[in-house]
Amino acid sequence: MIVAIDGPAGAGKSSVAREVARRLGYDYLDSGAMYRAVALGALERGVDAAQVARRARIELGGELGERVLLDGRDVTSSIREEPVSQAASVVAADPEVREAVVAQQRRLLESGDWVAEGRDIGTVVAPHAEVKVFLCASATERARRRARQLGAEPAAVLAQQALRDERDAQREHSPLRPAADAVVVDSTDLTFEQTVARVEALARDRMRCGAARGGGRRPGR
Repeated sequence: MIVAIDGPAGAGKSSVAREVARRLGYDYLDSGAMYRAVALGALERGVDAAQVARRARIELGGELGERVLLDGRDVTSSIREEPVSQAASVVAADPEVREAVVAQQRRLLESGDWVAEGRDIGTVVAPHAEVKVFLCASATERARRRARQLGAEPAAVLAQQALRDERDAQREHSPLRPAADAVVVDSTDLTFEQTVARVEALARDRMRCGAARGGGRRPGR
């Protein structure tokens, strides 16, 4: 089964998806981390991002798949730095990059059970996902959370976030938008625990429905 969690920057997708995966015993796919790895590779090597996306080996490691390896090097921390975050949003709008990265993501999701998060999981990468969630929060709240995480000024984060939101929403290929059958979860006034509980409940409800119809977990687990 695939639980797809999409949403804008700062909505809490990564932390929520990771915890839901842990509770369900599923693997975790941070699709944004793969674009960040491509952006980091392009910045470090001074080459075109599409070249990195096609040639680099991006792997997910750790107990839940939370560690990111670029050609065998652990870049989990490096890809979270702000310059890489900004570059990743630009890189992700490149259709050649998206084609290469989406192909890798689809291969990963072909078997097993996953909680996958990003901006186009439910619309492009895995439109067949059994559970689709669009996780959002107000722009102010998202900036506040991100600023607290980075130790930055909320106003500065809000300005950068607005640019990123616009790029994500306006890009020609795979623009950020909820899947038609996604459940919108607004976490603005929810605690982390409440948000996780809502998403977990959606997944467990779907699992029960599948079991009642005679369906089980997909091959590979």
